[in-house]
Amino acid sequence: MGTEEKPWAVSTAPNPPAPAAQPDKPKMKNKSDKEAKAAQQEEAHKCCGCRFPLLVAVLQLALGVSITVVAFLMAGTCSSLLVRDTPHWAGIIVSTVAILGLFLLCLPYQPYEKTSCQFALKLTYFLLNTLSLIICVMAAAFAAYHYSLIKQFMCEMAADSCHCTLDSSDPLSRTILYQDVADCNTITSTITLFVLLQMTLNLLLALVCLAACFVMWKDRYQVFYVGLWHQGPTTNEKPQQKV
Repeated sequence: MGTEEKPWAVSTAPNPPAPAAQPDKPKMKNKSDKEAKAAQQEEAHKCCGCRFPLLVAVLQLALGVSITVVAFLMAGTCSSLLVRDTPHWAGIIVSTVAILGLFLLCLPYQPYEKTSCQFALKLTYFLLNTLSLIICVMAAAFAAYHYSLIKQFMCEMAADSCHCTLDSSDPLSRTILYQDVADCNTITSTITLFVLLQMTLNLLLALVCLAACFVMWKDRYQVFYVGLWHQGPTTNEKPQQKV
């Protein structure tokens, strides 16, 4: 006799494993695209391996300190130089602005200026850079004028001071007195070199301040945050039906 099948028999074969959960590919792709875009933006703000705003602030600080040091060296060489001829005031102001710029780079970037304090600091940095640009141009102009005068001077020593005139044959010609100098060669050589150095440094610093103003305007102030920011519906969210 053949074997009869038992309809109530239970199969003991193992169940097939459940399929593994597939990762959310669109979300991973969007995340990778955002990271790649952020990396491209970070590379775009680099110059010689350094972030461009950081490079501008460091150059401002270095040139400001250099101008201040050269100005005090000029004042030590000849104590009768005018304040406009020793532009330590320009170097100190720009160095202070550079320190503010370095402090701003330590703050997190806020694209829509969500904090009033950070907005005020950025606006102050932009305005101070504009003022520094004007000051550096003025200091370079004073140095260029002083250099043109020194090249026309006729100098002679008298009682531990150098008397320089534009035209020695004219008794009414303007006479400039340089006190506490060893000889007139100090004026025609050392002071001339310092004036040329001041003119070059101030012109370079004016260009750096202009670059700082351009960077702040392009990256920070192209879009001003005004009013409340309402986020629009994302692609994953379904639009609400009107009742």
